[in-house]
Amino acid sequence: MTINPTELLAALMLGLAGAGHCLGMCGGIAIALRPSSGASRALPIYYHLGRLVSYSALGGLLGGAAAAVDLAAWTLSLRFVAAVLLVAMGLSVLRIWSGISRLEQIGAIIWRWVAPATRPLIPPRYPLQSFLLGSVWGLMPCGLIYSALTWSAATAGSSINGALLMFLFGIGTLPAMLGATLAGQSIEAFFRHPRLRQFIGISLIFAGVWTAYIAASHAEHLLMPPKASGELSPLTLDAQSPPSNHHH
Repeated sequence: MTINPTELLAALMLGLAGAGHCLGMCGGIAIALRPSSGASRALPIYYHLGRLVSYSALGGLLGGAAAAVDLAAWTLSLRFVAAVLLVAMGLSVLRIWSGISRLEQIGAIIWRWVAPATRPLIPPRYPLQSFLLGSVWGLMPCGLIYSALTWSAATAGSSINGALLMFLFGIGTLPAMLGATLAGQSIEAFFRHPRLRQFIGISLIFAGVWTAYIAASHAEHLLMPPKASGELSPLTLDAQSPPSNHHH
């Protein structure tokens, strides 16, 4: 299955739209990754590379798992779930409804088991430590990541496509995350501006509504009764009717 350029762009835009949420969840660690004197300037690059590898691996895993279930209804269900999660994320960014936090609380149960592995890596002093920290950080409880993973699993159709979509999602998060590392609190203040937060929230809601619309269109197509093979249109009947004999 080949994914179209629109879906590739959507994955990138989803990461960009979630910038404010990314900073809320990971902004502190991103700022803390600013290299100290004597440390390698490349440490933030390795950290964000680790995040991208983590997102891509999860996307490939779930994309392959979703594709293994060859049911159109299953794929449509995933798309509707992704749509709901995106709308919930948008409402959370707009501070209208925080229901998505309940899903993140479920992920926090897993994170409690993973978090201890990050302690020896903070602060990272070597590229490998920074890369491993980024890889682990991709597993933290985040509604935006859950939304992106669900959407990519429903859209991808294969492990490779799922990994590609989540890689692009990760690329979309870089302006905020890498910016926080390099520019510190000034970039964080920019992404937390009320007008930008409103734009991000509305963008996520629009992405969710659009995802639901596409899923509903596919569902309507699947539910349409197929035309019987023996059914002939009036035009076909006219063409196949024998010519009448006229006697003059």
